Amino acid sequence: MTNITLDRRELLAPLFPDQADWLFVSGLAGSSKDAAGLTQDGANLFTMAGCMGSAVATGLGMALSAPDRNVAVITGDGELQMGLGSLNSVATQAPANLTVVCIDNGTHGETGGQEGHTVHRTNLGMIAQGAGFPSVKEITSADQIADAHDFIRTATGPRFLWCRVLPGDPTDFKRNFDPAFCRIRFREAYLGA
Repeated sequence: MTNITLDRRELLAPLFPDQADWLFVSGLAGSSKDAAGLTQDGANLFTMAGCMGSAVATGLGMALSAPDRNVAVITGDGELQMGLGSLNSVATQAPANLTVVCIDNGTHGETGGQEGHTVHRTNLGMIAQGAGFPSVKEITSADQIADAHDFIRTATGPRFLWCRVLPGDPTDFKRNFDPAFCRIRFREAYLGA
């Protein structure tokens, strides 16, 4: 068993100190709160509330349609596993500007904290590698974040960063849940308005 000491609430800010230069797509629940905390629910964040398993596919479309922009998908282990086939599509299309960051707490936090598959045998890094991602990295402690920061910026894309974190609460942040407002706000950020 891997020794995991990483607190998810201390992960994204040092990974993305230049967050204003990125377009983000977040998965559900915890990863969405973490991404909203990073961006202060900024216009450059598109959240996938109610669309479990869609974050990676949405990020792929965004990366392909905006090849001159850095795109990061921030997703959780449960949400990612609902759409594993999208990893194959990412690897096949191979957008160099796309990074997938999976925040894996090994639990299904939204449904009661049941153990997830990655606590047992499922290795999301091997799955991404098998799908054909040219660059895959796993981190489990805060002292690995600086290397992960560099990996995101220098490794051949698309990149898959598997962040194995301690079970625990995500960032305490209340997002705006008005879909029309958030869609328009993101569109303006996407277009560079």
